Amino acid sequence: MIGILTIHLQLPGCASLKEKRGRLKPLLARLHRQFNISAAEMDLQDKWQESIIACGMVGNDRVHLEQSLQAILRWVEHDWRDVTVIEEKIELI
Repeated sequence: MIGILTIHLQLPGCASLKEKRGRLKPLLARLHRQFNISAAEMDLQDKWQESIIACGMVGNDRVHLEQSLQAILRWVEHDWRDVTVIEEKIELI
């Protein structure tokens, strides 16, 4: 099974695409390092204060995948103060 977490983020105060990349790059690296997932910016690359990132996991247990992706979402919402979560979606394929 494949689990995909899509998160629409707001990055308040970003005044350029360079600043946006500087704030997203540490987030994506930390997600990969801490949760052992693949993470990338998937959309809204041309907007300064918004981004859509996706996190992907592969596993054989649907419940475990969903719980892990929910834990990642909670971590982003509570521990990563540079961003605000606007919308999220979890898909299991």
